[in-house]
Amino acid sequence: MNFIINLLLFIVILGVIVFVHEFGHFIWAKITGVYVYEFAIGMGPKIWGFKGKETEYNLRAIPIGGFCQLAGEDLDDDDIKKVPKNRRLQSKKPWQRFLIMVFGPMNNFILAVILILFTSFIWGGNTLSPVITGVDKGSAAYEAGIEKGDTVLEINHHKIRTSDDISLFFAVANPEKKNEVVVLKANSTRETYHIKPKKVKEDGQEYYRYGITIKQKKTRGFGASIIFTVKKTGFMFRQMFITVGYLFTGRVRMNQLAGPVGIYSIVGQQRSAGAASLLLLMAFLSINVGFINLLPIPAFDGGHILFIVIELIKGSPVNPEIENKIHTVFLILLMLLMVFITINDILRLF
Repeated sequence: MNFIINLLLFIVILGVIVFVHEFGHFIWAKITGVYVYEFAIGMGPKIWGFKGKETEYNLRAIPIGGFCQLAGEDLDDDDIKKVPKNRRLQSKKPWQRFLIMVFGPMNNFILAVILILFTSFIWGGNTLSPVITGVDKGSAAYEAGIEKGDTVLEINHHKIRTSDDISLFFAVANPEKKNEVVVLKANSTRETYHIKPKKVKEDGQEYYRYGITIKQKKTRGFGASIIFTVKKTGFMFRQMFITVGYLFTGRVRMNQLAGPVGIYSIVGQQRSAGAASLLLLMAFLSINVGFINLLPIPAFDGGHILFIVIELIKGSPVNPEIENKIHTVFLILLMLLMVFITINDILRLF
């Protein structure tokens, strides 16, 4: 029964995120007059759908992903179906194509903000204050001299704005070396400590532990919800910047990434924590989808935007056939990457 509930939640969460993303492309394509062949949620065989005035609206069998198929993405198909050239994507002005591409990710960011605000208003948020509320005796932090009441200002030269930042920068720090932690003491003096976490073993797994506790005060009210939303959203964006940056520098490895199977596992974990945790997870995943899609890599929305920028720089459009082929090659590479990540997700389950 748990498997079925978790699976349904997984499908709903991804479905909403994908729908919101593709709707951003869809609505701006319609506004700018681009012909839309199909608006689909899911991939693979069609299981349900209907035809509008010109667009097919379909639900497909595999509940991962979705697409908004625009005229101009397949030139041969456009010619066969005799779509007028002024209705094709490449016929539109650069600013129009930019809006079509950017509003997929922008819708994801808007969804995330709405979810965080709703969650904090209904269930309450917290202060996200980076103040240490407890230090375990005998821990690495205790032995270094960190005390209850210290406010963490920096970790390895990264500015700390929230308690979430502490978890993030400790997570990406090298546990085999001493990490620099700058704190503000209760007497308003700044102190710098160098801490190497201790390795502990629990339930057959090894962890690195610093030994600090940060308990948050619950906040309620519309004003408090706004503050929490701003802080939480800002942290999620910083987390994406750090993760992607470390991925390109090799500090985060490809086998540490999570795909659909990994996300399904996380959904199960967050479900046990309650509805608020599930909605915050959806917000985080929505920001992930939007952020990744803005990367200037062909096959992503950011790749399409990159070609628009190239067009503006060179003063003429990139050959549509060449651009489409480049996007296709990178799409195949992206599919192979997803297969690799999914295999790793499955191996982690056993």
